Amino acid sequence: MSKIKILQEGQSYTFRSYFELPYEADEILAELSYSLVKSRLSLPKTRKTLEGLSEIQNKLEDILPFVNLSNETARREILVSPILLEIVHCCHCQLRIEYPLKVNDWLKGSLDYLLRSTNDLLVIEAKNDDLTRGFTQLAVELIALAEVAENNILYGAVTMGDVWRFGKLNQTEKQITQDINLFKMPDDLKDLGEVLVGILEGVEN
Repeated sequence: MSKIKILQEGQSYTFRSYFELPYEADEILAELSYSLVKSRLSLPKTRKTLEGLSEIQNKLEDILPFVNLSNETARREILVSPILLEIVHCCHCQLRIEYPLKVNDWLKGSLDYLLRSTNDLLVIEAKNDDLTRGFTQLAVELIALAEVAENNILYGAVTMGDVWRFGKLNQTEKQITQDINLFKMPDDLKDLGEVLVGILEGVEN
């Protein structure tokens, strides 16, 4: 039985297209010459004290009972943006929102958030409804970034606002690792912040 090709020559695919494809992530990534591994990632963590995150955590715990988070815009505004702005404040990295990227007809679109420091790149793809398919899209975006980045190792995270999952791309091995661990908001906010800053600082782990 011949293997069915998912991606068709001559067809155009945006990053969003990969979220909508009804195939498993490993099958899609295989057609982009990458393998997928699921395991517990040993993520970089900063040693800095991130005092601003405690304030954000307290505020979230206070307001979440009163806010409806039923759509992606609400989750971005209430749960994602305050955290990312605090990360920018902590490490003075560049933040790009809806950052356009085109490598070829199979790798193109806009990255929800791109945090850029001298050491690493970090993509965060905000998804309201499906963390699994969101990770597929994130993985494809990391593959696209790897084509234009100097880093061999790239990190990304997919989030629905209240839950975050990390991924790691190794360009040499053509492999993407999906972290089996989840960071849940607001309880894991301190740990999440330490990882985000650690990645951008290039902390060895």
